[in-house]
Amino acid sequence: MKYAKLAKLWDSLHSSFWFVPSLMVVLAIALSFITIWIDHKQEANIVENIDWAYSLGPSGSRAILSAIAGSMVSVATTAFSITIVALQLASSQFGPRLLRNFMQDTGNQIVLGTFISTFVYSLMVLRTINGVEKDEFVPHLAVTIGIGLAIASVGVLIYFIHHSASSIQVDRVIKQVGDDLDVAIDRLFPEKIGRGTSKHGQEESLAAIPADFEEFSCPIKTIASGYIQGIDDNQLMRIATENNLLLRVQQRPGRFVVQGSEIVQIFPEKKLNKKLIAQINDAFVLGSQRTEQQDVEFPIDQLVEIAVRALSPGINDPFTAIRCIDQLSAALCHLAEREIPSPYRYDDHNQLRIIAKPISFADATDAAFNQIRQYGKSSVAVTMRLLEAIAAIAPFTHRIPDRTTLQRHADMIERGGQEGIAEELDYENVKERYLAAVKAIGQV
Repeated sequence: MKYAKLAKLWDSLHSSFWFVPSLMVVLAIALSFITIWIDHKQEANIVENIDWAYSLGPSGSRAILSAIAGSMVSVATTAFSITIVALQLASSQFGPRLLRNFMQDTGNQIVLGTFISTFVYSLMVLRTINGVEKDEFVPHLAVTIGIGLAIASVGVLIYFIHHSASSIQVDRVIKQVGDDLDVAIDRLFPEKIGRGTSKHGQEESLAAIPADFEEFSCPIKTIASGYIQGIDDNQLMRIATENNLLLRVQQRPGRFVVQGSEIVQIFPEKKLNKKLIAQINDAFVLGSQRTEQQDVEFPIDQLVEIAVRALSPGINDPFTAIRCIDQLSAALCHLAEREIPSPYRYDDHNQLRIIAKPISFADATDAAFNQIRQYGKSSVAVTMRLLEAIAAIAPFTHRIPDRTTLQRHADMIERGGQEGIAEELDYENVKERYLAAVKAIGQV
């Protein structure tokens, strides 16, 4: 199976509430068989020599395991109810796009898995207890471990109460999304400024494109609708090399495509066939929602959504919006120091095979600032923080187009403040931040 599809599968499993608990239940069943086998095989009961171990008869063993199983079902039901309430609060306060972040919380998955696996373990051990005198059997080791799991579950419950209360705090949510954004930048832009490995310049790559590319190329259309969650670059390179093709990718991860939309332009047209169409479509992983696996704009949009919701008249929380701006500015500083991959991809024989324009610093900055600027132009605090963010990002930029992008946004923010801020003294404060931002951009 290809890497992009494996990544999608892992993301789906990681975002589910059933995968980790199911693994823990399987481990609990295996543990019950192992401990019961040890209790059957041991010649002398090693548990009886341990003072703190459980060593009572069949009736007591049944009672304690029944109590553990019953309590674990109740606790698991309560924990699941609390989780659903937390998801509802997150959806209404932060936006539905943030739900998958809560679903990916490994802590919640382990908590639910602990309660359910303890319940299953108790049932598996309970069925082996025999109270008949001739064939009396009490798996003391297994019961002792069951008590240990119950005690561990109490500790997990205490952790869960604390974790549930802290996981819906806005500062923690914003920080978690910011961390996901930093990880996505490191994964998609691994090279730092000055360490790029591209051997081909812009002019050389443009010259490698056939002059009759537009005339003798043909579009390949998608056979399904959905968000592009990933593109298998290795598969596209292999297809292009084996068939001596030049492919121009028309869409990038994160974009929604409708069935019949153009996704790739293939050259030359004469080599196009049904098998090739199927292979190229197979390299594009589509889904019903966006993910951050190859889409760095997705966590940016999540932070923007939190900020825009905070700026809505019904909530009116500029402090949350400012916190999002701070996190976005840190991420843009991180991105500004990364080498943007070349859109021109060559095979091992130095032959141009794929043209795929990656997301640029300008694209990420537009996604980060545009909506917040539009919805927050009447807020003095938000407008000032946007300009302060630009001043903070400027020293990290090393490319002229990046500084031009920052200047463009500073101008738009200043004009928006001029239109939306009625108080003259407030606008003077905004103007002061604007001049500071322009100075920081010019000093780079």
